[in-house]
Amino acid sequence: MPEGPELHLASRFVSRVCAGVVFSGPVEKSEVSKNSEVPFTCDAYYITATSRGKEVRLTLTPIEEEGEPQARPAGKACQPMDIVFRFGMSGFFRFTAGSEMPKHAHLCFYTNETPQRALSFVDVRRFGSWEPNGDWQTDRGPCVMFELKIPPFMKARTVLDGLLPKKRELPEVKPEQGQCQPHQDSEMSLSKKIKVKMESPDILDLCHSMSMEVINMGSKGYDPEKPDDYSTFQAWLQCYCVPGMKSLRDHNGRTIWFQQGVKGEPSAKGIKKEKEGAQNKRVKSHSESKKTKENKRKGSRSREGRKKQTGKEGRRSWHDSCFFFCPSGEEAASKKHADQV
Repeated sequence: MPEGPELHLASRFVSRVCAGVVFSGPVEKSEVSKNSEVPFTCDAYYITATSRGKEVRLTLTPIEEEGEPQARPAGKACQPMDIVFRFGMSGFFRFTAGSEMPKHAHLCFYTNETPQRALSFVDVRRFGSWEPNGDWQTDRGPCVMFELKIPPFMKARTVLDGLLPKKRELPEVKPEQGQCQPHQDSEMSLSKKIKVKMESPDILDLCHSMSMEVINMGSKGYDPEKPDDYSTFQAWLQCYCVPGMKSLRDHNGRTIWFQQGVKGEPSAKGIKKEKEGAQNKRVKSHSESKKTKENKRKGSRSREGRKKQTGKEGRRSWHDSCFFFCPSGEEAASKKHADQV
């Protein structure tokens, strides 16, 4: 599934291949796509792209020649349009010749040249979508790649600084792995803060650094023009499909890769035992239920045998927690026998 770095690389790809290229005509949607039509047509326009998180926005900007405005009826002049794309599970952009359109191209922008070329949004699984005249989703958080220093992130990291004790001699306490430094002076110098941050990065730093590493690989990892060349990206991977690493798979086939032995990591051996214990429990419960059914069958057979011997359905009488099965016509004899016992 395309994530933040891949969408940013896709926006850079569109801006690079479309720089200075003039597009013309309507935006063409495939017949099989269930997304909405793009109500835009213009004799000449440019395309630029920007990204934010898991969204890419294409901006279609009409070209107005000086002294020669486009001849259109009043109110029908070309207006700029933003189209927001969400890539789903397999979406990406391709820039090809008009005669070599990709098989699963669902939205196409054609150039004003001969031979004609086309920028197309390709989506094999058709989970991707686009929104004409759209904007960034309002519930999206800040971009962890390029907005790490904006107030929400900075506030989350520094809100406790003012609550920490100042200029007090407190005993040194060694922090556990992954915890904050106890009794840290809020007036710590910037160099010390940078050193601590580099030695023990938090989850936000890791999300940022990993995303930037993928982006800095450029087209060597995710290249729409060379989709089969993943050698650089595979060399960068540390756990995923790396020999010697452990993996766990759930019932849906989703797999997590990890290095065994690191504190806090799941253990494949422990999970295997857990599964074996659950299986043994199921086998045990099955055998117990089987025994119960057999006992019930034996009890029903013995009652049927007694019925045949007596010829009539008997009744139970008891004395001192003893039960006797006797014919209905011999109650007195059974009571006398019980008194003798």
